[in-house]
Amino acid sequence: MMIQLPKPFFFEGGSNAVILLHAYASNSNDVRMLGRYLQRQGYTVLGPMFTGHGTGEPADILTKGSPDAWWHDTQQAIQFLRDKQYENMGIFGLSLGGIFAMHALEEDSTLLGGGSFSSPIFTSQKNNLSPEFVKLAKATYKYMNVDGETEQRQLNWLSAHLPAQLTQINQFAEVVARNLNRVQQATFVAQGGQDELIDSQKVYELRDALVNSQVSFHYYEDAGHVITVNEAHHQLEQDLTVYLKQIFND
Repeated sequence: MMIQLPKPFFFEGGSNAVILLHAYASNSNDVRMLGRYLQRQGYTVLGPMFTGHGTGEPADILTKGSPDAWWHDTQQAIQFLRDKQYENMGIFGLSLGGIFAMHALEEDSTLLGGGSFSSPIFTSQKNNLSPEFVKLAKATYKYMNVDGETEQRQLNWLSAHLPAQLTQINQFAEVVARNLNRVQQATFVAQGGQDELIDSQKVYELRDALVNSQVSFHYYEDAGHVITVNEAHHQLEQDLTVYLKQIFND
């Protein structure tokens, strides 16, 4: 059987471009459906893959990936679009991706806008990221037909090394949170009220910290974490379309 690994995507549309960054321990499929929707609305959409992700080996996220590497990936995505002569650009991210999207808005005033979907920019002890990582790793090993003994050995290694990287992510997020007053662009902030991975109430701290930004705020009361694909995705798409028309003056 041919194993199909996820791939980054570049959906060409109009002259206004959008970058969509995926979640931790996941891949560009998180935001692919949203990317296709935005392409149909006339936007060009880039969905890069964070280093270490989507390889078929979850350990690569820990051995090859890091907040510094993922920030570099984010900068490369912006440069990729600039090299293709896209001047009007927005950047958004799901969960981990939202941390880097917001950091990009802090660092690059030429971006017209962007935002986060279910992103733990303000951290909390109330999260299920470690067990979710292990769950996703198990699913990956099953898909890759890894034998049981190897799988258990890898899962033990992941469980031992995962906390250090989650600490690094939290430290990076804290820096982003401290600098949110630097964001001048209008921002889009969305969160599912039934988030099973992070504390959904922390999104209000994010909204309130964007003191120099006009915030388009959306709280989907009945939705879980992955609002780009779950029951909230239709409403998210509509809300994001309204926001994009504003920042791009469509």
